Amino acid sequence: MKRPIHFETDRLILRDWREADWAEFWRVTNTPAVMRWLGGVANTEKRAGAQDRLLSYRSEHGHTFWVVERKEDGALLGFCGLKRSNQAGGPIGAMEVGWRLREDAWGQGYAREAATAALDLAFGRFGAQEVIALTVAGNEASWGLMVRLGMERREDLDFDNAEFDPESGRIIVYSIAREAWQAGRVAARA
Repeated sequence: MKRPIHFETDRLILRDWREADWAEFWRVTNTPAVMRWLGGVANTEKRAGAQDRLLSYRSEHGHTFWVVERKEDGALLGFCGLKRSNQAGGPIGAMEVGWRLREDAWGQGYAREAATAALDLAFGRFGAQEVIALTVAGNEASWGLMVRLGMERREDLDFDNAEFDPESGRIIVYSIAREAWQAGRVAARA
């Protein structure tokens, strides 16, 4: 049996999904602003498919994109976590970190705090040697966070896939190796 995830940071809890989470998650994240670089607002069929995928990642690999909950008030802010890359044309099977937060949570450091926790779990609990992150070139906030996390641009892993940004049709990739992550964490504490 897979151990449950309940990982706390200063302000956040990353945890497994509960059935009651889904309605709130979609209410706060399935908006034009949040979904701009994720293929647009999801219809009922796409939402059901996403839920099935998130739960299957957990059952198959022991990790998924977990619920991000704010400690202060219990608000569901979105998700952040780990999965195995599965985008057509991409680095299939690579450990991938990803996040999606509600618009009123942007610009407050929550995504970085949650992604840092997810990367700690990736390299600690799940034994990853390298973790990638995917976005599109237009999503500067997303790849900006990747840079702030110490990830490096990996043009050699970029791939064509118009699922998220039909205009460019290109997914860009960043990555970080275990050693670089650990060195960065030591430097941050010094």
